[in-house]
Amino acid sequence: MPTQVYSIKDLEEISGIKAHTLRIWEKRYNILSPERTNTNIRYYSDSDLKKLLNISILCSYGYKISQIAWFSEEEMREKILKQTKTELESSAIESLIISMVDFDIDGFEEKMTELENKLGFEKMITELIYPFFTKVGVLWQTGVINPAQEHFVSNIIKKKFFSAIDKLVEPKKYKKTYILFLPENEQHELGLLFAYYLLKKNAHKVIYLGQSVPIEDLIRTKKVIEASGLFTSLTTNTDDKRFLSFIEKLKASYKTTPIFLFGSIPSNHLSKLASNMKYFRDYSEFIEMLKKM
Repeated sequence: MPTQVYSIKDLEEISGIKAHTLRIWEKRYNILSPERTNTNIRYYSDSDLKKLLNISILCSYGYKISQIAWFSEEEMREKILKQTKTELESSAIESLIISMVDFDIDGFEEKMTELENKLGFEKMITELIYPFFTKVGVLWQTGVINPAQEHFVSNIIKKKFFSAIDKLVEPKKYKKTYILFLPENEQHELGLLFAYYLLKKNAHKVIYLGQSVPIEDLIRTKKVIEASGLFTSLTTNTDDKRFLSFIEKLKASYKTTPIFLFGSIPSNHLSKLASNMKYFRDYSEFIEMLKKM
């Protein structure tokens, strides 16, 4: 059995295509090839899901299933990419995606500079860069882009963050001191860098520890720095046991220090957070909080 398997109901919920329709497509066009358990129940693999997501995108672009059924995986990717380029090429997000796909560093940086000059750094991040990464996530999931392309643009954007942070004027006196870190196995630091920018802009001192910080090292830091608060971001899927262990260790070491969390925390875990922990679903909530600090 594959590591990750899906029922036809799972495929329906993820793709938005009804299970009844999927069964018809399987029978008529043989678009998916489910395997069966010992009890004769269909199950689907990651490759089945990826193919179905590509089919769903092409259907939304007006292709008929009778056409799509004859496309190879490579043809599907090419048509999705072509559609992305031609349908919305004038939009900023699509322009960034095209530069990403082509590994066009000059084109990507020029577009970001243009957007920053037009909107300002903060608005560019909230209104364009985060929606851009949402679209990148869909394209990555469907196999249109690969992780190397995502890393390529992430590093360009990271440079933009550090440049914007460096340009901020140092206050004569800091209001408070905050420690920013990512837990072990967390590498996606763009959200944390945005928090860095916002805190420094609001005259707070930032101790930036960066990616994949062992909880033991964070605890040792407490002996050296008396922080007014901690900020972290969770984007990597993790199992319940590891998440709860991380939360319990934070609770034990920072019993009264405010701890701010961003990212993707399952709703069933929110009740496990301590009273000194606050979860932000998006940065607009965080920006509003900073105005009151």
